[in-house]
Amino acid sequence: MKTIDLRSDTVTKPVIAMKQAMLEAELGDDVYGEDPTVNRLEEKAALLLGKEAAIFCASGTQSNLIALMAHCQRGDEYIVGQDAHTYKYEAGGAAVLGSIQPQPVLVEADGTLNLDTVEHVIKPDDHHFAKTKLLCLENTIGGKVLPMAYVDQAKALVDEYQLGFHLDGARLFNAVVAQQLDVAKMTKHFDSISICLSKELGAPIGSVLVANADIIRKARRIRKILGGGMRQAGMLAAAGIYALDNHCQRLHVDHENATALEKGLSSIDAIRLHGSAQTNMVFFTAHRQQQLIDFLATKNIIISNAKVIRLVTHLDCSASDIDTVIAAIRQFYDNSTK
Repeated sequence: MKTIDLRSDTVTKPVIAMKQAMLEAELGDDVYGEDPTVNRLEEKAALLLGKEAAIFCASGTQSNLIALMAHCQRGDEYIVGQDAHTYKYEAGGAAVLGSIQPQPVLVEADGTLNLDTVEHVIKPDDHHFAKTKLLCLENTIGGKVLPMAYVDQAKALVDEYQLGFHLDGARLFNAVVAQQLDVAKMTKHFDSISICLSKELGAPIGSVLVANADIIRKARRIRKILGGGMRQAGMLAAAGIYALDNHCQRLHVDHENATALEKGLSSIDAIRLHGSAQTNMVFFTAHRQQQLIDFLATKNIIISNAKVIRLVTHLDCSASDIDTVIAAIRQFYDNSTK
């Protein structure tokens, strides 16, 4: 029986054609800048996002941390959402390894940060305070897409205060497909962008940090400090190239599956949906929630065990899988009322 894993889009496996691309990748030593496949991935990502340069990183956590350390010095500060990955889910790396102070602010229901609040927490040039150097946004965040009009307003604010502007774009291409916009237009305001290859794009590993040439020069030294210099990394980069070439436009399928999942769950009285699916994520709470999780596991359906359950559709999840999940949840509650 197939296992249906809806915990995250990180659980996908490389497709056969991606594995073949990895097998055939031309290799060199990337620390010397001599891996042609890594170089090709970096050039592709920079061109795609309309920036000067890029650097291949082992993970999104590493890519984001490199960006923060490239923008900020020890004792500087970055402003970030309370629920953003660069603050909440990346082990405090900016503070632990970069000596950079986070200034978290509440994430609004639509995924934005209130820009009046952001402006209020920007520190004056006073020796009592850390220097505010950077604003970090995340798109998508909790499956929500940041409106371009909002990003325009945020850009005006960072320019007014001469701050850097970083985007954690781990699931950026979900936002691109949802808004039907060109990715370079969506990222034009940001000084640096981290894109993840191993989430919605289905590669086995890796993220790319994209920025101007000066930031990427700093990033190469920081990546080395963090132990991120890889040698014959072209096999991994080949998977990333395949993902960018083949798995971006198909994301509408994941969004459609999430919408179908949300519709099916909405018909079950014991389920309470939280928000609506904009991309590939559905959030809910349920009556007898732990028992539901345990029951689904017996059906080879794996979901997250959290106060609010997040279901994530992805490359390895088909429309028929969604039907199977909905039917299993209905079965659980039908049986529990007998």
